[in-house]
Amino acid sequence: MPESSATTRGIRVDVVSSFAVEQSAPEQGRWFFLYQITILNRSDRTVQLMAREWRITNAEGRMELVRGPGVIGQQPVLRPSEGFQYVSGCPLDTPVGSMAGAYQMMDELGEAFDVEIAAFALADPMALN
Repeated sequence: MPESSATTRGIRVDVVSSFAVEQSAPEQGRWFFLYQITILNRSDRTVQLMAREWRITNAEGRMELVRGPGVIGQQPVLRPSEGFQYVSGCPLDTPVGSMAGAYQMMDELGEAFDVEIAAFALADPMALN
């Protein structure tokens, strides 16, 4: 079950996050999180993911903005009813935080538009106890 889900112009983005124990070093102030993204094209047009923008916020409210082309080195093309899934990661300097953002898409007619990535939590389960 997704931890966050949003649909914009027929493009659905689901996110599931997890704490990566083996890549974290809490004693050194470093927590690492993985997130799995599933993008489904439920529109009637072919689209291409051109770029991404993330707003990463730590537990102290400090926000970092990350922008770049594509995702994991790719700019996938999604025809109607097709999907794309990938896993990426995010370091934080606090045990909890959140991410939200947008994908910049281009449809087959050359129209650019943003697709929402709804906010989702990043949390070390031990920090919540």
